[in-house]
Amino acid sequence: MIYLHAVKGWAIPLSASVVVILLLGLSGCGYQFVDYKAPLGDIRRVAIQTLRNDSFDPGYEAVVTDSLVREFRRRGAFQVVDDPKLADVVISGRVRPIFTAARSFSSVLLALEYTLTVTLDLKAQRRDGRQVAIEGSALSQSEIYLASADIEAARKNRQEALHHVSQILAERVHDALYERLLP
Repeated sequence: MIYLHAVKGWAIPLSASVVVILLLGLSGCGYQFVDYKAPLGDIRRVAIQTLRNDSFDPGYEAVVTDSLVREFRRRGAFQVVDDPKLADVVISGRVRPIFTAARSFSSVLLALEYTLTVTLDLKAQRRDGRQVAIEGSALSQSEIYLASADIEAARKNRQEALHHVSQILAERVHDALYERLLP
């Protein structure tokens, strides 16, 4: 066992020192558990309308809308309802055109990687008509995916990147809305 000699005549085991330092560090770090079951004032139900698709990827609006619904249900802070008339907040908007660009190239100028960026225009409206601002940084996300000479492999890589981006955006939108609605 390794000992630290803190004071002459006193020896503290290294493992005990590490535990004490970690406890002291974590107690003042500001992290805390989020209780999604705690009341959010008058906001408990949310309706998520199918987004409009302004991208050139058919059906991507359904992927993003589904990711939003799944994330809101998974977290449990809001009850997701289908009817906007029953909701305290209604989320609507659109998927903007998806930007795709080659990111890296081989020595013969073939693309090795692509990056795609998805941006959403969302609005959250309370029952009384007031808008709830959603932070802009929560509405855009980029992802890198591998290029391939095989068209099916390239298509699959792009689809996987699009699904991953929709999941990240759903998490961010939920968190941004939750933070805005905290009393």
